[in-house]
Parts: sequence; structure tokens; C-alpha cells
Amino acid sequence: MNQPVIDICEAYRKGRLDRREFLERLAKMAGGAAAAAAFLSLPAEGRSPSEDRVAEDDPRLIVEDITYPAEDGEMKAHFARPKGGDKLPGVIVIHENRGLVPHIRDVTRRMALAGFVALGPDALSPLGGTPDDADKGRTMMRELDSAQTVRRFVAAVEYLKTHPQTTGKVGCTGFCWGGGITNQVAVRAPDLNAAVPFYGRTPDSDDVPRIKAALLCHYASLDERINAGIPAFEEALKAAGLEYTFHMYEGAAHAFFNDTGSRYHEEAAELAWKRTIAFFTEKLKT
Repeated sequence: MNQPVIDICEAYRKGRLDRREFLERLAKMAGGAAAAAAFLSLPAEGRSPSEDRVAEDDPRLIVEDITYPAEDGEMKAHFARPKGGDKLPGVIVIHENRGLVPHIRDVTRRMALAGFVALGPDALSPLGGTPDDADKGRTMMRELDSAQTVRRFVAAVEYLKTHPQTTGKVGCTGFCWGGGITNQVAVRAPDLNAAVPFYGRTPDSDDVPRIKAALLCHYASLDERINAGIPAFEEALKAAGLEYTFHMYEGAAHAFFNDTGSRYHEEAAELAWKRTIAFFTEKLKT
């Protein structure tokens, strides 16, 4: 399926389109009503949003909800680290455009289980935090001031850098909206050691020379909107002599890592995660 078809299917499965509108719009893309109707029999991909890969009470981890200081107030965050007294590198996990939903809390714990002190900030903290209703969370995200929001995530770098359980080395990863914020944190946080944006909006070319972190960037071949920014981004990285690696995942769409969504691509997601952990291990543990 191409990206427009995937988007329509996801809208239907989430109730944003009724059956008739879904079939009418899909028929125009799929070549007729019969082809469109066939999509209705396809099972939703991924797992239920209520399921966790790493439970909050996993005995291998210390998991808690905390706050950390930013310039304009306290930020809520999900925090997880392996049990034991060893100091470990820190990794910030930045959510998509619906807030700190259960999926990203789970990803934060996965990062901790991989051997890092993991922090999942909630961008919606100034508005009271992420609501249970994901669509409401998406609406609330539009109320945030972009520059101020980036500064709140930059503050997370300082928080992890100086945390008594970390080595002082910090990485950052994020997905979709969070991928774009990861790029902005890389631009504005000189103490960031490594950044892994997943299909994130690229920074302005003029800002790229400010990046000090090593970059590992994941992209989806069907993600035309985000991919349009890759050539200029790569040109600016080369001109600045920065360390970077780009990976393109063929047949995958935007949000392919989200295993609670209809665009989940298991093969791409597992490979991207394996590469991410290897990258953070290399850049933060050596």
C-alpha cells in the first residue's frame, strides 16, 4: 500500500471516517469498490495500545513518573533504569504528536532494558499532561510554542547529564514529531553526544553546523513529505564535516516503528531498533 492508502485505512480504523466515506475515497485510489472493500478484511497491524512489551513492574527495572526542571517550570516525564548501582548513559525518548502515550512510555522502558537511564518527557506538561484521549492530545499539541518546547527538551539533556545515576553521556531519540524535535535538540544542545531521529523533520541547513552529536537517521521509503528534506540535510551535514548515517527502509511508511498503529512494519522496526541500540552503545558507552 502507498502512503495515501495507508493514511485512509488508519483514519477509518480510528473512527475518523465512516464506512461509506472510507469506501468512496479508497475506491478512487484502489481502482474500484471491490478493491476498496477488500481492505476492510485486512487485520489491523501491530499490537493493542493497552499491551506493553516491557511492563511497568518489570523486576529488572526501576520505573517511576518524575518531574525535571525547565526554564519555565517542571516537566513531567516517564523514567526508567536498570536495577543496580552502576552508572549508565542517559537517553531521552521523545514522543509523537499525541503526547506521552502508553506506547512511548513502553519504548522508554525498552530503552532502559537495553542498558540506559531512559527519560520520556511529556511535551504537554505545561497544559496539564497527556490526556487519555489520543485525539485530544493531538489537538493540545498544536497549542504549544515550538521554540519553548524545544528548550524544555534541551533541559532534559542537562537533567540526564548531571543525574547521579548517569555517566554524563546523553543520547536522544524520537519518533515522527519527536524525530523533528530530536533534530532540534541536536542543534541546540552542544552537550548531546548522539541523536537518532526516526522519520523526523529535518533542521534548517543554516542550523546544521551547530550540531555536535553523532547522528543516526531512520527514514521510510513511502514517507515522501519527510524524505523531501533529506538531500538538503545531507548536503549541510557533509559541508559541516559532521558524523552521520542515514538508513532508508524500503516498503515502510511514516510511523513504521509504532507497533500499536496500522503503519507498523515489523521488519523495519526491529532492524531500526537493533541499529539504534548498537549506535547508542557505541557512542555513549565507549
